[in-house]
Amino acid sequence: MQIPIKIPGGPGQCPEWAIIDLQGGLETRNNVSLNGRFIGDLHFTHKNVPVLIIGHHILYGKLCDLEKPFAVLTKKHSDNDEMPDQNSTDQLHTDIHYLVKAIIRKRLLFKTRPKPIIANVPKKL
Repeated sequence: MQIPIKIPGGPGQCPEWAIIDLQGGLETRNNVSLNGRFIGDLHFTHKNVPVLIIGHHILYGKLCDLEKPFAVLTKKHSDNDEMPDQNSTDQLHTDIHYLVKAIIRKRLLFKTRPKPIIANVPKKL
């Protein structure tokens, strides 16, 4: 079976993304799903070091190249109004192809333990 994959535009026009690689897991107090929710802020220092701030914790990471790049694909259906097969009487034929949405060549690796962010609290007089 051949699966057609379309890359939009010419070379260099496909956006590049990066993967955030956390060594460990993220847990919430309420045990709710983090899918689609705001997790934290990602910044870069002037030396291009990634800094991830999650709640009252800060993580320092490094930017790495992936050995083999990944492609982010979206599945597309295109309906054809052809004659139905002998086996299926009421179904339309659908051609499936994939569209490259982005290429992932880099990862942001956070492998150290998070450090607590402590505000400067003045001493009582």
